[in-house]
Order: sequence, then structure tokens, then C-alpha cells
Amino acid sequence: MGVVAQLLLVTALAMVTPLGFEGWLAGATYAVVLGGWLMTALFRAGAETVGAANRVTLARAGLVGSVTAIVIDSFWRPVPLTLLAVIAAVALVGDAIDGQIARRTGCVTPLGARFDMEVDAFLILILSLFVAKFLGPWVLLIGAMRYLFVAASWALPWLTAALPHSMARKTVAAMQGVVLVAAASGLLPATVSYIVTGIALGALSWSFGRDVHWLYRSRDV
Repeated sequence: MGVVAQLLLVTALAMVTPLGFEGWLAGATYAVVLGGWLMTALFRAGAETVGAANRVTLARAGLVGSVTAIVIDSFWRPVPLTLLAVIAAVALVGDAIDGQIARRTGCVTPLGARFDMEVDAFLILILSLFVAKFLGPWVLLIGAMRYLFVAASWALPWLTAALPHSMARKTVAAMQGVVLVAAASGLLPATVSYIVTGIALGALSWSFGRDVHWLYRSRDV
């Protein structure tokens, strides 16, 4: 049902905006991959339903699919920046909702946390891809850093250990989305976009560096 809803959403987007075939195809591919990943994850977790909180995350994932379609389409034709920024902003705001629902209903699960994290990470990646078009390839580091961390953990298993709760980490992570949406909206002067995006990348590098240092010191020798 989520895949069908995503396909309908991208098709509706193509009907009301200048979204071309390339963007629609990107959105459709995203929907199929997301559906396959989620079904596999549910099967492995032995879950029969996604739950209330995960339904909100699934709705956010649909918005991220729309952002993906617009961003990919931007490589072929001009796209509505305001619409892109609004959809991405709603997806970011929704991040606070699904977590609250999970805690209040007592349905916090590893699958839900992973699903929420993957949706957030992909949104940051696709936004950084868009912003990199006019600020430079260095912006891609914002979206790629989490994936580079995961890739590094394949060779260094101690990176997979659980990290302690950190409000600073959460704040820096939220900062990335806000800054990228602001830069993507086209409302900020180019110089301001450079500065705030650079600050965001610096803060993210510090956050990851601090976590890696903590994990290294806490590893089993």
C-alpha cells in the first residue's frame, strides 16, 4: 500500500508541476526500493504491521520520495524551489511526530528507530545533492558522512557499538536538514548559503569525530 501511495503521489506531482519523466522515474524507483526494504525488515523482525508511529514515518518517506523526484528532475529542467522546500520542511517536522507517537503508545522498536533514521539520512543526502549543484561538491559530504561511517564500520566493527544519548548529536543532526532546506529554497543570498552550510558541515564533522573518538576509546582491546 505504501508503494502504491508513493507512485500515486509522484504521479500527482507530475500532473501539477513541471515534473518530467526522469523525476517520475526516480520517484517510482524510490518507492519500489523503499517498499522492498521495509517488507524485508518487517519479515526479519517478525512484525505483522508497521504500527502507528511507523505509519507516520512511512508518510514522511512518501514526502522524501517527492523531494527525490524533484531533485533528480532538476538535472534536466527548472523545478519549483518553493514546493521543494515546503515538502522537505514538512518531512523534517514530521520527524518529531513519529518519535513522540512511538514513545506515547509504547511501541518503540529497533525497526522503527532504524526506519526513522534511514528516512532522515536519505532526505539529507538528496538535499545535499541538490544544494551541491550551486554551492559546490563539498556539500555532498553532509549527506554522505553517515553512509561513509556505515561503510567504515564494515572494516572496523567497533564503530557499530551503541552510542550514549547526546542532545548535541541530535541538535547537529537536526541542523543539517534546516540549513539544507533553507539553502535549497533559494531565499538566502549565495554568501549566506555558503556560510551557514559550511558551519553545518563543520558541526557535523565535529559530531561524527567526537562519536568516533568515544567509540575508539570504548572498544574492546
